[in-house]
Amino acid sequence: MLIARSSPGHLAENVMHFARVLRAAGMPVGSDRVQLALQALQVAGLERRDDFHAALSACLLDRIEHRELFDQAFALFWRDPDLEGRMRALLLPKVRAKDGPPPVPENRRLGEALFPRQDELKRDEPEPPQELQLEAALTWNDRERLQKADFETMTADEWRLAKRLLARLALAFEPIPTRRSRRAAHPGRADWRATMQAMARHGGELWEMRWRERATRPAPLVLLADISGSMSRYSRMLLHFGHMLGHAEARVESFVFGTRLTRTTRLLKSRDPDLAVAQVVRAVEDWSGGTRITQSLHEFNQRWARRVLPGNATVLLVSDGLEHGDTRALSFEIERLRKSCRRLIWLNPLLRFDRFEPRAGGIKAMLPHVDRFMPVHNLDSLQQLVTVLADTAPPRPLVRH
Repeated sequence: MLIARSSPGHLAENVMHFARVLRAAGMPVGSDRVQLALQALQVAGLERRDDFHAALSACLLDRIEHRELFDQAFALFWRDPDLEGRMRALLLPKVRAKDGPPPVPENRRLGEALFPRQDELKRDEPEPPQELQLEAALTWNDRERLQKADFETMTADEWRLAKRLLARLALAFEPIPTRRSRRAAHPGRADWRATMQAMARHGGELWEMRWRERATRPAPLVLLADISGSMSRYSRMLLHFGHMLGHAEARVESFVFGTRLTRTTRLLKSRDPDLAVAQVVRAVEDWSGGTRITQSLHEFNQRWARRVLPGNATVLLVSDGLEHGDTRALSFEIERLRKSCRRLIWLNPLLRFDRFEPRAGGIKAMLPHVDRFMPVHNLDSLQQLVTVLADTAPPRPLVRH
């Protein structure tokens, strides 16, 4: 037998353990897929390693984006004799020569899932609460590295620190003029009522003119987040970002969609962001499942657009745009959405790849109808988004950031 970790009578336990590792590393693997894998192994056999790999990948994989993570986990879990040293290497930062070969991309959450720390194994022991100061936990270099770290490959500790850094973003919103007016300190439109009141207090003499200006308010925002398997990690961080926006000055409406559209505005009203996002995850039945972008946009345009989408709103669409089948209906729905708002900003984590090209049919159908096409894979990209949201310039042709 070519599988080092397996022994007679323990294959089922090892497959279940392997599925738990994949689930802890971020892959959606249910118990039904484990049962299917065990049935497939009875047919495929264990004589060849390639057959074993093919059977497990066919049963446990449902998205091409998870192929790289699965291959790494398979090689480490089923073969590597120096597993402990390999896992510790995954949890350490990578250092290489300037002119050396590029490193093999590895998911650090995979190392955390396969080799949990000892302090995490003792969670049952009560400990006194400790307040963690972010400045003491991160040096300047650590903070700079965390700003550029991909949400998909962050460890649990990095994820918690990233949320703390996210909460410190300085928000700014595009001011939208309203019909109301307010007092102003600089000359402009005369406020005759306030001026006459000031004259009455000074015996009828004009000491100082009073002025007014048009009042402004932050542009309303609508968040549409894809929560399919390949997007759940990024959408979860965007929900934290949307929670922060909603508790600032802006009026925010939030929706998530996978196989169906779900409004989450009320669920994000909780003051605690972790509690609010956890409520969304529990309430949404299709979290980390499939995706139907066309159907979800159609439902939003038909049922919700007139209720929550004013003409001066900015829409943040978070999706990878990987829609299957005929995309003509998708093009119609995204165009209809664009005509219903002031700005449509598409946040796509696929832009983290330098060689990204819009070849997929869904991306080609959506791209001509958006005002901004931006990445959303790390804290730096969210900082760029804050800058764009504060931009007072009118919408321009498509700009990729």
